[in-house]
Amino acid sequence: MKSISGDAMRRTFRPLVAALGLVALSGCAAATSDDGAMESMDPAANASVERGRLSVLHHGCGDCHGGLDNPDSEMWMAGVVIPFQEFAIPLDPTAPTFSYPLNEADPSYFLTRPRNITPDNETGIGRFTERQVFNALRYGLRPEETPDVEITSTVPGSGNFPAVPRYLAPPMPWQSFRHMPDQDLWDIAAYLKRGVRPVRNQVAESEGPPDFWAGFYADPMVGLGTYPARPFPARGERAAP
Repeated sequence: MKSISGDAMRRTFRPLVAALGLVALSGCAAATSDDGAMESMDPAANASVERGRLSVLHHGCGDCHGGLDNPDSEMWMAGVVIPFQEFAIPLDPTAPTFSYPLNEADPSYFLTRPRNITPDNETGIGRFTERQVFNALRYGLRPEETPDVEITSTVPGSGNFPAVPRYLAPPMPWQSFRHMPDQDLWDIAAYLKRGVRPVRNQVAESEGPPDFWAGFYADPMVGLGTYPARPFPARGERAAP
């Protein structure tokens, strides 16, 4: 099995996903919503949704979740519709690469699938609150296994942070999203819940990450580092001359 870096995979397979995705659309039924939904919001809510839209576009969410950079796509944020949108992730969290696609069973990898993050109640995130979406982006906690509460700690087992966290499957980059300002994350949650059309598309559950990844994530020197990040300049930085 050939391993490639994430950046190389994106450059190589992005056009292929776009082309094959057009073929896959014929088998997927997109739900519709009221075109006047945005107009019915109050100005502050409308502004939050529009800011969230920019963050989703700027962070390439459509590259994995569907639609690439085109919110005009019928499958915008609708998740996996073809196998080329799946990822094979090494069981070892310190491995520098992942393989794509997974053509045969390999005990050293697990398969993950970008989920449907449209607000469809049955197959998307419609049944979750904006707080649960916020918690997923800030703490990496799967919304279906995280209560609708304010998380009071970043350490497993401390405060109300789950002792055995169920983290979002890689390559979802929540590790980077968690450093975004609170308002930016609330805006993304508002956009996904109120600014995206619901699409009925059932995505199979991802395989993992395994529980032992939690220890890697929690290690401030080896895994994610501290949250919030250490004040500038940290060990790997320098003050401007």
